[in-house]
Amino acid sequence: MNQHFINSFLFGIYPYICLAIWLLGSLIRFDREQYTWKSDSSQLLRRRQLRLGSNLFHIGVLIVIGGHFAGFLAPHWMVSPFLNASQHQFIAMAAGGSAGIVAIIGLSILLYRRLSDPRIRINSAHADILVLLILWLQLALGLSTVPLSLAHMDGVMFETLSTYVKGIVTFQSVADLIVPVPLVYKIHIVLGFTIFLISPFTRLVHIWSGMATVAYLFRPHQIVRKR
Repeated sequence: MNQHFINSFLFGIYPYICLAIWLLGSLIRFDREQYTWKSDSSQLLRRRQLRLGSNLFHIGVLIVIGGHFAGFLAPHWMVSPFLNASQHQFIAMAAGGSAGIVAIIGLSILLYRRLSDPRIRINSAHADILVLLILWLQLALGLSTVPLSLAHMDGVMFETLSTYVKGIVTFQSVADLIVPVPLVYKIHIVLGFTIFLISPFTRLVHIWSGMATVAYLFRPHQIVRKR
């Protein structure tokens, strides 16, 4: 198995496998196992620690996710009149790095809480702990790219990754763009798509419900009639 095939599979084929399973798996789980469509909260056990960790993690990770979508998927014609590649990279690095630190602090609190408290540990599925560890590792990898970005502020790496992400979304063959990218970025990308892959089979599926809450703002008024 040569290196070219591995690169083509991991960055050209694997992303679509993960996204397809994410979409189809989520639909099947929603159709067949709606009672499992939840995050299995342990709020009744050590509520104060859960509130702090959960709030820090969710606030941070939502900014990180939003920044990834806005930073990598924003059309070039929309950004270029206001920012060059170097400035765009700096903003993404500063905002993403700050939010990532907040998120990983919150997630560390959640991990410590789940692993150190015997009552919470015994009520935790192996998948719950695995998900937290994978998310922690992904945040740590993302933060570890900040020093690399600081060492290359010409914006070339950012533009390469942005072109790759846009290529995946628009079904273009862009796997070769990742060949010269440093290893930490490659692991970050593969693990990111792996999170999509495991989402339908873990508590991460409740992310869909979080997205659906936006529709709650536009729901029709409830009509209540007396007998």
